[in-house]
Parts: sequence; C-alpha cells; structure tokens
Amino acid sequence: MISCTKGLSDINVNPNEPEDGQAPTYTLFNGANRHLMNYTRDGWWMARMSMPWMQYSAQNNYVQEDKYQYRDNQTNNGWIYLYRSANNYKEIIDICEDPILKIAAAANGNLDNQIASARIMLAYTFDNLVSHFGPVPYWSYGQRDNPNFQALNIDTYPLPVYVTEEEIYKDLLKELKEAAAQLKTDQKGFNKGDNIYKGDAEKWKKFANSLRLRIANRIKKVYPDAEAEIKDAIAGGVFASNADNAVHTFGSTIAEGNPLWQVFFGVDPRTDFWPGRSFVQLLKGETANFGFDPRLYKIAAPKGLTFTAYKDGYIDSKNLDDYIGVPIALPRVETYYQTATNINFFSNEILKATRGEVLMEHAEVAFILSEIKGWSKAEYETGVRASMERVGVPVASIDAFVATLPAPSERTVLTQKYVSLFYNPDEAWNEYRRTGYPDTEVLLMPGETATRPHDGSTYVFTPLQSGNVVAKDLPARVRYPVTQQTLNGKNWRDAVNLLGADEIDKKLWFAK
Repeated sequence: MISCTKGLSDINVNPNEPEDGQAPTYTLFNGANRHLMNYTRDGWWMARMSMPWMQYSAQNNYVQEDKYQYRDNQTNNGWIYLYRSANNYKEIIDICEDPILKIAAAANGNLDNQIASARIMLAYTFDNLVSHFGPVPYWSYGQRDNPNFQALNIDTYPLPVYVTEEEIYKDLLKELKEAAAQLKTDQKGFNKGDNIYKGDAEKWKKFANSLRLRIANRIKKVYPDAEAEIKDAIAGGVFASNADNAVHTFGSTIAEGNPLWQVFFGVDPRTDFWPGRSFVQLLKGETANFGFDPRLYKIAAPKGLTFTAYKDGYIDSKNLDDYIGVPIALPRVETYYQTATNINFFSNEILKATRGEVLMEHAEVAFILSEIKGWSKAEYETGVRASMERVGVPVASIDAFVATLPAPSERTVLTQKYVSLFYNPDEAWNEYRRTGYPDTEVLLMPGETATRPHDGSTYVFTPLQSGNVVAKDLPARVRYPVTQQTLNGKNWRDAVNLLGADEIDKKLWFAK
C-alpha cells in the first residue's frame, strides 16, 4: 500500500509491440492481404473445396472431400480468417480517420487512398463470405450507421445479426463505386506494404470497377439494377490488359512463399493434390471441341516423375499420353494413384514459391464483356489470349489455338472462362452456380460413370453425405461454422430460416 508508484505506467508498455490502434497502416494492410491469401488459397479452403469441386484437382488420399464430404473445421477456419482480415481493413480506416493517429498514418500514403484500398479489399473479403455461406454478419464504411451492419464492432455487437444476401450485394456495389471515386489517382496509396499494386491508385481504381463488374454480372438475373451498375463500372474504367491484373505477390522463403507451394514444400510438406482428370482431358482436347490447349504444360508436369525428380527439374513431354490426371471422386483410395510416377504433379510454375495469387485478371473481364455484348468474338478471343499470355504460352501457340477456336456462344465463352479461372477456383465455382457451365461433358457429375485411365475400368461418381444431404450436383454453398450455433444461436437460426436449412444443396440468392 505504501510502495512507490512512479513510472509504473511506463513499465507496463511493451516496447516490442505497438499499442492498441497504433500499428502502422501499411503493416496492417500487408498483413491483412497476406492473411487473406494464405487462408483462402491454401490446402484447406481452396485445395480441399473449390479446386476439386470444380475438378481442377483431385486428391489421392482424402477422396471423400472430392465427393463433397468436407470437414467442418475447413469452413470454420475460413470464416475466422476472413473476418480477421476484414477487421484489419476496418482498423486501417479507423486509424486514417482518427484525429491523432492519422497524422502518423499520412506518412504511409494519401489517407483517402489508404481508406479506399481498404474498402475495396473489404468488399473482396465480404464477397468471399457471402458467396460461400449466404447471409453473414456484415459491415461497410459507407453505411457504418446501418443498424443491420453489425460485424467488426464486437464491443457494441458481440452477437451480430446476419444480413441478407441481397442487401450485402447491393452495398458491395455501392462500396466499390464510392471507393473508386475516393481514390486520388495523382497520388500514391500505401507507399509500402501493398503487394498487389505497390500503391498505384489508378490500378486500384480499375480493380474496384472490375470487381464491381464481376459482382453486378453475377447477380444480374436477380437484381434489375445490375445492368446500370455494369454500364457504370465499364465507363469508370476496367482492366484493359494484363498490366492491370490484381495479383498478390509472394517471396521465396517459407514465411513468405505462396500458400499452395507451402503445402508441398513447407514445414509439414504433403502431396495430396494433383491435376484432375476432367480438367486434363479438357486441356488435351478430348472434351468440349477446343483441341489441344498449350496451357496444359503450364498447369501439369508429365507423369513418370518421383517427387525428388520433380523438385530437381523436368522437361515438358510432347506426348499427350504422359498427361492423365487423377480421376475425380474415386470410390476409395487406390494404390495406383498414390504412386507419384503414375500420375501428374502440378507444373513447377504452379508449385513455385513466388507465384502470385490472382484476385482478378484481364481475361475474366474480357469474358464478361463478351457475355454482355451477346457472346462477342473479339472479347472472347481477347480473353483467351490474355489468359495464355499471362502464364507465358508462346505467341505462336496462342495464335494457333485462337485460330481454331469454335464460334463464340454461351457454352464456348464460359468454358474458356472456366479454364482461365483455374487460378481463382472460388470464382469458377460462383460461375458454375450462376450459369451451369462448364457442362457435364467437361465435368463428371454425381451419378455419372467414369473410366480409370490406367486400366479402362469404370466407376460411378457416388457423392457422400455431407450434413443431411447426398448431393445431386456440385455444392450450392457451404454450411456455417458449427460454433455459430452456440456462439450466435438466434441470429444463426434466423439466417438458416432464410436459406431453408443449413445444408450444401440450398441455392444462394444469385444462383436461383
């Protein structure tokens, strides 16, 4: 009671950590972006759900996940990490608007541009959440006073309500439009810590408009005002070349490397994921009438390689028999497909530490423009060229492929869009649920018979029960984290009532 107190407050400050609310905004932005990529393009969220569901890949160990029986902790972790990233983007905004903290933040770049960049990434993050789950707790900068937008305010709303999909999508379009207008293109955004655009406000503006175009195009069948949003986004300036692409870069170390590379070469390496047979057949020209696609060499390595030989380097084989892919949805784990030399690794360009992860690219914009213009040939061919150029296909090979493209149509344009979205499988899943493409000639569907390539034997794709549902189609959504039932039970039940049930066959608003 009578001991000294002088200086105790100074002793209680950790010199190695920033005080609450004082982390530099560029570190928050860098951390949030890396967190977002590391936990949505990893061996759980992407490689065990959207990649095999869209048959870009297949597993040779946990084959039940390819048949939609995913683990609840996959979606639980995804939910947690997406909201953690969103919370960091909101913290950037709070700092940039705080009368005192914004003084230091201004040294990291123009404050409006920092806020706008955070708003764009918030929209990207919440788009991930709503397109996976349906109604979710939500927050936005432009409607922070909306009584329904309670997420990210845990002190005020420890149990946030779930917002309807329609309301979220409408606000995402509003946020992206306002963020694009807020950007000052004559000044930099983050002068460091931005591993997407290096603070280039003009490119952030194009990304905002392009993302707005993506979302508006996705919901146009259920939202009449989407057509006006599409026209306005295009007028504002969307991606016009691969130089505009939104790609998050990575380093070469374990701590900084690409998340899929870390699965194969990280601290706890494993080789569960392989090019899927359906996708390989499409690229070889065995389905869908496109002929041989030279992107095959950019996606798959030839068979016959041990893991050691693969790591030491290899030469592409021109013998298409050396590319078979792992059959999707095998009835059980099969020894033949657990032997590396019998099947194909992903190419060393896919499993490279420094490979950037695509948030959105010019090819996707071109395919959307083709659709908007009634499946136009010019944008169709531009999309194919942009996709091939980005991954380094030789010009002569691109010219040869484009010269023999089948005529543009809903089927051909959307199938080529599917090929380009290999690098963004969550969006490919969104597109399938919106359009039904690629169709059943390309994708093996539940109930169909498939052939094992090594011996010609057949099997039937029999999906496993996931929750209370045996799927008859690709999953329409993922279930909410089990923890929501206890942590936020009433609001969870309200959201489930909107969907009809918390099951994977309940179609989301945009897909109805």
